Amino acid sequence: MIGRKTNRRVPESILVVGLGRFGSAVAKSLVDMGKEVLAIDENPDLVQRWSSELTHVVQADTTDEEALRQLGVASFDRAVVAIGSDIEASVLTVLALSEAGVEEIWAKAITSKHGKILERVGADHVVYPERQMGKRVAHQISGSLDDYLEFEGYALARIKAPAILWGVPLGKSDIRSRYRITAVGVRRAGETFTYADQDTIVHRGDDLVISGSVKAIEKFSALPHDAPERIDEG
Repeated sequence: MIGRKTNRRVPESILVVGLGRFGSAVAKSLVDMGKEVLAIDENPDLVQRWSSELTHVVQADTTDEEALRQLGVASFDRAVVAIGSDIEASVLTVLALSEAGVEEIWAKAITSKHGKILERVGADHVVYPERQMGKRVAHQISGSLDDYLEFEGYALARIKAPAILWGVPLGKSDIRSRYRITAVGVRRAGETFTYADQDTIVHRGDDLVISGSVKAIEKFSALPHDAPERIDEG
């Protein structure tokens, strides 16, 4: 692989390749966060669709190293390759960006094998949007989780406060020792989230943000939400 080049970097600018559902969502979110985005897609309809909403949108074949060089991709520190269905184009684009000197490359993968190949040719971070969203929805459907984020066996979730916590300061509920759960934040109806501490008293209808292992969160979220009785967690 060709060594990294030293180039003038574009601060707070990110390259996004592929303007399908995932790529366009990433690009639009970055723009909303105040980042400058150069988006590239070879589909002229998608380029036209997003030209008025993103900072810069260009039609190009990103597997063509010369085309990428002319677009100045070497001046970007970060890139997102959001090509999914065309695995060959995805791999070749990651390779071309890596060889051009882009220092941090995020790439979408649709299978584990695809992801491993992307890592071998230069992707620093591989994401599996469909898989991650599938897990998130499954946890929401099967339990009492209102929102859910998992990473490496650990999770952060938003739930309705179970009945065992109502009217009790968190420091006296022993949820950390009994359930291996940490309450991070609490929100009452009509209010915004605030940090939770040992003196926080939880009320019926409150939303909690909790953290812990996936198994601990699944078990805790299954506790009753309609009766203030203690539950033997086994």
